[in-house]
Amino acid sequence: MRARAKYIIPVPSSETVMTQNIIRKGRLTEFDEHASRFTSSVVTDAWLFYYDILVDLAHIRMLKTQAIIGQTTYKALKKSLLNIKERGYPQLPKDVDDVHVAIETALTSDVGTAQAGWLHVGRSRNDEVAACIRMAVRDALLVLKEAVLALQSTLLERAADNVHTLMPGFTHLQHAQPTTLGHHLLAHYDALERDLARLGNCYERTNRSPLGAAAFASTGWPLDRDSTASTLGFDGIIENSMDAVSTRDFVIEALATASNLMITLSRLAEELILWSTSEFGYVELDDKFASTSSIMPQKKNPDPLELIRAKTGTVVGALTASLVICKALPYSYNLDLQEVTPHLHQAMDTTVDCVRIADAVLRTIIINRDRLAEMTSVGFTTATELADTIARATHVPFRTAHTIVGEVVRIGTCDLDTIDRVGIKHVGKPLSLLGLTADDVIEALDVSHNVASRNVKGGPAGSEVARMIKTRRRLLHSRRRRLSLQQNALQRAEKDLLHESGA
Repeated sequence: MRARAKYIIPVPSSETVMTQNIIRKGRLTEFDEHASRFTSSVVTDAWLFYYDILVDLAHIRMLKTQAIIGQTTYKALKKSLLNIKERGYPQLPKDVDDVHVAIETALTSDVGTAQAGWLHVGRSRNDEVAACIRMAVRDALLVLKEAVLALQSTLLERAADNVHTLMPGFTHLQHAQPTTLGHHLLAHYDALERDLARLGNCYERTNRSPLGAAAFASTGWPLDRDSTASTLGFDGIIENSMDAVSTRDFVIEALATASNLMITLSRLAEELILWSTSEFGYVELDDKFASTSSIMPQKKNPDPLELIRAKTGTVVGALTASLVICKALPYSYNLDLQEVTPHLHQAMDTTVDCVRIADAVLRTIIINRDRLAEMTSVGFTTATELADTIARATHVPFRTAHTIVGEVVRIGTCDLDTIDRVGIKHVGKPLSLLGLTADDVIEALDVSHNVASRNVKGGPAGSEVARMIKTRRRLLHSRRRRLSLQQNALQRAEKDLLHESGA
């Protein structure tokens, strides 16, 4: 008889039951074991454990201040919560609905129902869960911001070292116009700057407390919502109690922001992958960030970069899944939202890892400047400047000059004689008679001149790239200072809460 596949769940017997928990025992009988596993999130809740402890400590502090619980009960609860925190998540009971019930179950075991039974007064798992997730998301956003700032710093340093490193620019992956590596790297910096701004905007909307909303209709207990918000480092509250517990728009925004950031990273990764091939030969990865083949000993494969490219799909998939889960959910809370949290956790962790790997690869990558310079003039990358030069020198309309140069490129010989012959076809006379000189042509075809002449704001000219690097260094300093203020604010709130709570 063949063994059953391990992923096939056996049909449960009528005797298979879940250990009765503190929430079910009043209204419901035993829960089927397999239904319990199906609905439980306790296995994936580990990352919310610490946040839940903080939320519990803030809640009981507020209950004491509002004279809803007495000093004795408060001290017993806070001592047990801190002990649970020290014992850690692995010591919690696992045959319960989620981490929140697990903590309350452990608390009840420690101090008894007479005192533990007051932990949940004026509160639902709905506002509790929402608060924990918001705290987890805001921390993830700050970690992401720190990682992005480090990557931006690396981009600036590599750009500063390559202000005058000539390279071909591309459109449609075809040689287009000459630029510099410094200018190219700044393009990636600026894309990350917009990602960073989106992270900041998302943080502002995430860092709002839902506590006090209870199940969705608030509570008759005299809670101080502003107090718990301040204690936990939130910048304010989600005022409408129904909105507070039922929305996950901040999660979707965080996932959308992470997806956008991953797309930025995947573009950088793809370019570095291409540039490291023999066909390009622009860069070489450090050995620490490359692999080889199990059969082809000559191989040096850009595995970390390929995984950044692939993991972009993981993060975008998390966003897509969360959008579909949240679509058309009626107000207020539905357990569908439980399925969003694992997607969020995986996506945020993945994005942080990818930013850090991209930074490490870029810091150590070897640049082949000779190869970049060699390839800059391949493919008539100076054709645009030649057309501009013809228009300036002869006053022939640019579109006519564009046509002339296109035909010259097709002929394959780019000198004044050829330009004159083609010019006769289109304007009736040689362009040399209209003011174009051999020196004009030589200068237009010079790659260094091409780049230096493009000193319009944001262009690749060395002076302009140097200016952009300088302004972005100031901006980077400002962004780091802002991040430090946000991190310090949360650390102070946490330290005050734990210190006051007897830690």
